[in-house]
Amino acid sequence: MFLANTHADFGQPLLPGDADLLSLAAAESVERQLALRADHRPTPLHSLPALAGELGVAGIFVKDEGHRLGLGSFKALGGSYAVIRLVLEEAGRLLGQSLDIADLDRPEVRAIAEKMTFGCATDGNHGRSVAMGAQLVGARSVIFVHSGVSQKRIDAIAHYGAEIVRVAGTYDDTVHEAARVCEASGWTVVSDTSWPGYEYIPSLVMQGYTALLSEALRQMDRPPTHVFVQAGVGGIAAASAGHLALRYGKDRPRFVVVDPARAASLYETAKAGHVVKVPHGEPTIMAMLECYEPSLVAWRILSRVADAFMTVDEDDAVSIMNRLARPVGGDPAIVSGESGGVGLAGLVVTARNPAWREALGLTAQSRVFVINTEGATDPERYAALVGLAPDAVAKTSNER
Repeated sequence: MFLANTHADFGQPLLPGDADLLSLAAAESVERQLALRADHRPTPLHSLPALAGELGVAGIFVKDEGHRLGLGSFKALGGSYAVIRLVLEEAGRLLGQSLDIADLDRPEVRAIAEKMTFGCATDGNHGRSVAMGAQLVGARSVIFVHSGVSQKRIDAIAHYGAEIVRVAGTYDDTVHEAARVCEASGWTVVSDTSWPGYEYIPSLVMQGYTALLSEALRQMDRPPTHVFVQAGVGGIAAASAGHLALRYGKDRPRFVVVDPARAASLYETAKAGHVVKVPHGEPTIMAMLECYEPSLVAWRILSRVADAFMTVDEDDAVSIMNRLARPVGGDPAIVSGESGGVGLAGLVVTARNPAWREALGLTAQSRVFVINTEGATDPERYAALVGLAPDAVAKTSNER
């Protein structure tokens, strides 16, 4: 399904607070914090000339977040960044000082962090990021997971010292339970989705994502003309669309939000013109995107700067995983988890539909940017879907 943005706010400037959140200055601040982390390295940007030729576009560029901070997902930039910011803000308030990441190892700052507990709901990657951030600063983390989260992903969260709480129901049920328990316990909930009265912390999470855009744009010789980004609650899509709109103004690239057809909360929200919660049906294989109600902040941004919303099917996601694992024509091999290549899958579907191409102005001169949002964060499931172990794909890529 494909839907052009016809919302009354489309084309309007971002609200001042959202513009500050996603500004170039904010992105530079995130990068300064990252530069002080010993585990930070910019992630690679891959070009796929063979696939671009097949799809009739000038270039396809993939930012590979499967290499981010040892976590294997772009979400390493969000939850952990928010936790660090919140600790520094609390310590700064109590100590009466302005602090930055270089102050995290000060005994008085560590003492404050040790008394703090951070909680969140997760499909897997966000919880790992929050747990990583808490471990980094010496705080406690409690991560809430629903029944659809695989044991491998739960083990990966626990690796960072997190306490795991299992919740019956969907991701959205887990969000509500995490918020309830954190409030009752006096803990700080670090959610990547927002609701009325709770926007600041999800905004910090989104702000953390802007670092990957700054990196990618430096790695490209020219800006992209089109961007396809997948959405769960919408954080990475909104951060990307908003930052690009602020950076390029009227010359911004066309932006497409891509949902799983089985969890198309942003597509249905765009269709309705206001935030809606879609019914929970058969689970999607795109596990990291299985969210049934979008973030209020994300929708507020995307209603203004996203050009279109679309959905892809289960087979589309698996097909792109396999294409990236077994590329042809000299394209590099890329390890992409079930949700990682969904933006690229959206491009493939769009490029093969003449009406959708025309609606987006997708031509032989177009340069398309997508984000591989995760590597094989569940290696066993990846191997079952692709028929290759992630290290075998990596070996193939290195040999090229």
